[in-house]
Amino acid sequence: MIDVRLDASALAQVRLSVSPAFEAIAWLRLAANGRHHPVYGDPGPAARLALRDRDVALVAQTLLPGGNGGYTLDLLTPKPWIGPVASILDRQLGVMTETPPDVVAYQLCPGRFPVGRMPVDVRTAMEDGTFAGRAADGLLRFWRTVFAELWPGVRSTLETDLAARATVIGAAGIGRMLGTLHRDLDWTGSHLSVGTTAYQEIFDLDGAELVLCPTAVGWPQLAAQCCDPSDAVLVYPANGLVPTRPAPDSGLPELVGSSRAAILRDLGVARSTHELSTRWRLAPATVSYHLGVLLRSGLVSRRRDRRVVFYHRTEQGDAVLGLRDSVLQK
Repeated sequence: MIDVRLDASALAQVRLSVSPAFEAIAWLRLAANGRHHPVYGDPGPAARLALRDRDVALVAQTLLPGGNGGYTLDLLTPKPWIGPVASILDRQLGVMTETPPDVVAYQLCPGRFPVGRMPVDVRTAMEDGTFAGRAADGLLRFWRTVFAELWPGVRSTLETDLAARATVIGAAGIGRMLGTLHRDLDWTGSHLSVGTTAYQEIFDLDGAELVLCPTAVGWPQLAAQCCDPSDAVLVYPANGLVPTRPAPDSGLPELVGSSRAAILRDLGVARSTHELSTRWRLAPATVSYHLGVLLRSGLVSRRRDRRVVFYHRTEQGDAVLGLRDSVLQK
């Protein structure tokens, strides 16, 4: 269990934010480990191809289960700054690049990699002081070539969660909101207890800022990053995401892949193929294919308005995304 203690000053500074770096790292972790996301599906061939890049591979080697036991280097997921969402990633990459070599070495200490198992490229970059800069370059390259396509849909999910949390704060106070983040997270009035880890640690954030970041790609992860009080982050699973468990003969086994899931989330309002193609920077033929799968699965409906066909998410589509229940549950 991890206890994160907050005094009155720290509690007053608690804020909510998206963390683009965390979401991209979570997607990279899935690709590096050959795993699928329960909602967004397979990271895809583009993600696997990106792993051939030297700097992307450097980051990926720190995310493999045989290397660090699931620990994510704090330097890879810096605290989001206060500012426009569009500029958060740039600021996070800047902070990552400026990580001092001694901090890099501490986070890559032998406890993270059993003796003799630290990858040669990781050790070399650590010892010559290039790890932080190369990691930032690798994450940026992965973002541009792979994750940028998925980000608009992920961002929409995260911002929907943040709006719901803000509503709870306005109606019942920040203490009540903290109690709704996760069933394994307890707010006692003075500290947060994270009960989903084997670690036994206590962090005092007296007078420090704690940033609460929902995660969609890292769902259902709950994690505390508090070793450095100036970089304190609590990541919790975004509300409303549920794994797709298709019914027999429903056609849902075809619902795999980040683009299709993103399009489904974007159809809370009626949109045309052309509009979706523009919004997601996909070829019209690709959008038409995804819409056909969603239509056969019963997740979207369509209607014609003169010469334009509009698609809209159905109640079944809402249920797949977990949007039928708007109540935040602990």
